[in-house]
Amino acid sequence: MTLKRIGLVVFALLLVGGAALAAGPRAGLLMAIGIGFGLTLEGLRFGFAGPWRMMVVDRDARGLIAQFLAIALTAAVAFPLLAANPLELSPAHAPIGIGMVLGAFVFGAAMQLVMGCGSGTLVNAGSGNMVGLVALVGFVAGAFLGTLNAGFWASLGQFPLISAQSMAGGIGGLWLTLAGLAVLAVGFGLRAAPGKRRPPARLLLAAALLAALAIANLVVAGQTWGIVYGLGLWGAKIATGLGVDLSTTAFWAAPANAARLDASILTDVTSLTDIGLILGAFLVMRWRKAPGAPAAPLAPRGWVLVLIAGIVLGYSSRMAFGCNVGAFFSGISTGSLHGWAWFVAAFIGSALGLKLRPFVLIPARQAVAA
Repeated sequence: MTLKRIGLVVFALLLVGGAALAAGPRAGLLMAIGIGFGLTLEGLRFGFAGPWRMMVVDRDARGLIAQFLAIALTAAVAFPLLAANPLELSPAHAPIGIGMVLGAFVFGAAMQLVMGCGSGTLVNAGSGNMVGLVALVGFVAGAFLGTLNAGFWASLGQFPLISAQSMAGGIGGLWLTLAGLAVLAVGFGLRAAPGKRRPPARLLLAAALLAALAIANLVVAGQTWGIVYGLGLWGAKIATGLGVDLSTTAFWAAPANAARLDASILTDVTSLTDIGLILGAFLVMRWRKAPGAPAAPLAPRGWVLVLIAGIVLGYSSRMAFGCNVGAFFSGISTGSLHGWAWFVAAFIGSALGLKLRPFVLIPARQAVAA
């Protein structure tokens, strides 16, 4: 191991230790879990937005099937844990509604425009991708703005909260969830091109690691792995730092949210794993001997459109009660029916986003030629 890599390991340990010293052992553990997410996603090249694109464009189902596997492995442990600890652990349950479905659809389109979902945007930013960094700025702003209108979108109409547990009980709900994931895996596998059905060992390992980290997050944080709340909180803190009074807004006047707004970011479990995820991706980027080539520079209009798409990404994720992680991954793996509805709406939106992508990601040299 080179001195550079030893230094990166020491740096990671210092970050975890610093979080533990600043906010307690639990904060240190969550920072370590977040770094684990970043190491897994970037190091093993496991993504959410990319496999959806590959399925639509290349009929390559391997990444998508690996996602279903990761969710299934998480569900197999999360369902019994939630049943045994209903007061200590919280699932990612949310109602299906007009605003939620519309938000998921828009999110699916926007994530293809910025080449990343919620976790993907953090990974891209951490690995030094400028498109990801600009999209992250927009995501933070959009997630915050979405909190200001959360009541409006909820008022458009919602079904009662339905979960696999409420339909079939704890054990029955788990089998129902696993069966649904199996149907999706087989269905997409049948539509895939030959040789593009079975995930490689790299993705299988990543799926297992993500499941283990998601369960660790559930146990340590007391809630499921999420992305969006932390980014919205960062935006709210920036707004209050600029003198904006959020005490009159319904979302930030709620006692739990007001307490998080007043406290250090290191006391917010979602912020800790978000920060850790960025750092994990950064560590992988620095660890590699030959980092990937930087993204091609965009025309000025392209950068503006990426920023706008990032804002839309953050805002729509708030409408949809989460992103690929909080709604799709954590929602389905803990039994929420809204996770399934989110996936359908977002996947359709993703197909639209792929058609719009060439009009947003305009290379600078192409703009000059035009």
